Amino acid sequence: MKPRLVILCLAALLAGQLCFPAAAAAKDDAPQIEATIHLDQEGTPIHPFIHGMFTELLGNMFENGIWAEMLSDRKFFYPVNNSETLVPRNSRRHQLRWRPIGPESSVTMDKENPYVGKQSPVVSLSSGKNGIRQAGLWLEKGRGYTGRVILKSTDPVKVSVSLVWGSGAADRQTVVFEGLGKDYKKYYFNFTAGADVQDAALEIVGEGSGSFEIGAVSLMPADNIEGFRADLVNILREIGSPIYRWPGGNFLSGYEWRDGIGDPDQRPPRYDYAWNTVEYNDMGTDEYLTWCRLLGSEPYLVVNTGFGDAYSAAQWVEYVNGAEGSPMGKLRAKNGHPAPYGVIYWGVGNEGYGEWQLGHMSPEHYVLKHNYFGEAMLEKDPNIKLIASGASVPEQSSQYRNYRKPFQTELPVPFLGDFDWTGQLLLGSIQYIDYLSEHIYPNSGAYFDDATDSWVPYQFDFMESIRLAANRVKNSAETMDKYEELIEGVKHVPYWIDEWAGGRGRGFQGTIGAAITLHEMYRYSYYVMMAGITSVGSLYTYDDNKATISATGLLFKLFIEHQGDIPLDLTGNSPQKAMPGTPFVDIPLEPSGSPTYPLDIMATKDSKSGKVMVSVVNPTEEKQSFVLKFDGGKPDSNVTVYALAPAESTDANTLDNPDVVRLQTRKEKLGKSITVAPHSVILYEFSVK
Repeated sequence: MKPRLVILCLAALLAGQLCFPAAAAAKDDAPQIEATIHLDQEGTPIHPFIHGMFTELLGNMFENGIWAEMLSDRKFFYPVNNSETLVPRNSRRHQLRWRPIGPESSVTMDKENPYVGKQSPVVSLSSGKNGIRQAGLWLEKGRGYTGRVILKSTDPVKVSVSLVWGSGAADRQTVVFEGLGKDYKKYYFNFTAGADVQDAALEIVGEGSGSFEIGAVSLMPADNIEGFRADLVNILREIGSPIYRWPGGNFLSGYEWRDGIGDPDQRPPRYDYAWNTVEYNDMGTDEYLTWCRLLGSEPYLVVNTGFGDAYSAAQWVEYVNGAEGSPMGKLRAKNGHPAPYGVIYWGVGNEGYGEWQLGHMSPEHYVLKHNYFGEAMLEKDPNIKLIASGASVPEQSSQYRNYRKPFQTELPVPFLGDFDWTGQLLLGSIQYIDYLSEHIYPNSGAYFDDATDSWVPYQFDFMESIRLAANRVKNSAETMDKYEELIEGVKHVPYWIDEWAGGRGRGFQGTIGAAITLHEMYRYSYYVMMAGITSVGSLYTYDDNKATISATGLLFKLFIEHQGDIPLDLTGNSPQKAMPGTPFVDIPLEPSGSPTYPLDIMATKDSKSGKVMVSVVNPTEEKQSFVLKFDGGKPDSNVTVYALAPAESTDANTLDNPDVVRLQTRKEKLGKSITVAPHSVILYEFSVK
C-alpha cells in the first residue's frame, strides 16, 4: 500500500484558520508577524524572462485584439449568405458576417479559381446594384480608417466601397473604382468617420452589367503601427515584458508556418481543429518578429511537433535565421526581410503529453520525435537554444484529474516510469534539451487523496486558491531536485514555465494570486528561468476602440521596473498553512510562500545599485502589521514605497474608470513595524549599509 501523503488539516479548517479573510492574524493578542532579511544570503539571479508573456493564435489575442484588422472573415472562408449558422462553427467572439446586398442568389462562391483559400465571392449585377456588406464595426468620430479591396471583372462595372455610420444619405463616405481588369488588382481607400457608432458597416456594391469578384478586403484604423493597434502597443511598451512566446498553445499542433508568410492577402485561411475556429494567418512569422521589435522584447518561437515534421521545423529555423543566400533566406528576403532575425529561443512542441493535443503520442515515441526535431533544427543553426515540451511528475499527475484510462499510471506518477514525460525526455533527449517547458494550471476544484487514490471535490477558499499556482512552482522545483538525484549527468536544466495562471477570484483578487506566484518563481530562480502568464490579454482591458492597462498589467510593470535581480533569504515566525493534497501531485512537500502568514513577503537586491526591495502581498481584507528585521546589514530609514492598494479586492480598471487600480508612489520612513493595506501589493525600496 502506498504511504499516506495527503495533508488535510481538518481541525485547522474547522477552526477557520484557512478561511478568507485571515481574521486571526489581525487580533490584538495574536503574535506579531516577524520577517528577517538575511542580506548576506543571496540566491541565483532572477532572470528577466520570468516576467514573460504567453501568446497564441487563439480567441481574440490577435484577431480583434492586438492585430488592428477590423473585419472578420476578410478572405471569405465562409460563404456570403443570410444563414444564421456558421459551418464549420467558429468559437471566436465578435465574429462578424458578410451578408448579400440584394438577392441572396446574386452572390455565389467561385471555388474553381479563388483568389485565396477555397472560395471567393462573385457578385452578379443582373438584378441591379448588388454587393456585400459587413456590419457591427465600431467607429470614432473624426478618426481615420484605411483599407484595401481586391477586385476583378471582365465586364464594364463600377464598384463603390462605402463606410456607413448611419441611415441618412450623408452618413457615409464612398470611394468608386472603375476599369477593373480580368486579373485581380488591389485598390486602396481611406475614410474619416463622421460619428461614434458601434454598428457601422463596410459595403462593397457594384453597378453595371455582368458581375465582379472580390478576392479579399481589409480595414484598419489609420493610426495602426505596422498593422498593430497603437493603444495596445503603447500599453505593452509601458509594461516592458522582456520576452513573448508565439504562436502558443494547443493551436500550434495544427499550425503550418508557411501559411503565415508572404502577401497577407494571399495567405490562406485555415480551420483550427484545436479551438474550432478559423485562423486567417494575417499574423505570421514576420509580423510576430516585427511585434517583438516594436516592444523591444526577445522572440520565443515554438515549432509544431503535433501534426508537424522535423523537416518543416528546420525550414522555419532557416527562414528566420538563415543567411540571405540560403533557400529559405532567399524567401525571407523576397518577403521584405533580407537580414536574418537571429532568434535564439525555440520551443519544440506544445503539451505533447496531453491527449487533447493534435498528434498526441506515447512518451517513448515522442522522445524519438523530439530528437529528430532537435537534430534537424540545430543543423540549420547550431546557435539556437531548444526548449523541450516537458511535463514533470506534478504536471502529468494533475492532468489525470478528470479521467483515468486503463493505460495510464498510478498517482503520483512514478519517477522515470513509462508515463513520466519529463523523466523520459531527460533520459532519452538530453543532448537536444537546453531548457524544459512546464505548464501550470492547478486544479481549482479538487485535491488528490493518496489514501483513496482519487481526486476529491473540494472548494478552495480564497487564501488557499491564491497559493495553488505557487504550490505548483515549488512542487516543480522539488521534482527537478528528484530528477537530478535519479539521473546521472543531469544537472540544472532550467524550467520555462511558459504557460501559467496564478489567480482566482474577481478583479484585484486575480492580481494578488499572480503576485504570489511571481514571488515563488523568484524564490526558485535556480530552476525557473522564464515564465509566460496566460495570457498577454490579462495585462489590459479593451474594446474595439480603446484600451487601458489592467491591475495585473500594473503588477508586471511594478515588478519589471522595481524588483531586484538577486533574491535574498527571508525567515519568519508564521508558517504558511498546510493545504489538502498529495506531494508530487498537487502540493509541495511543504507549503509554498514566506513564513509570514497571512502575508507573502519577498526580498530582493539590485545587483547594480545595491538597493534592497521588499515586496509584500496582503491577500486579506484587513490591515496587517509585521516587524521587519535585518541580518548582515542596516537599512537606511528613507524608503520609497510603490503601492497597488485598491479600495476593494474586487476592483478592476475599466475603460470608463481606468484608474480604479493605480500604482501609487510615496516616500516615508522605515519603522520597526510596518502596516500594509488590505488586499494590496506593496514594494519598499531602500539602501542598506
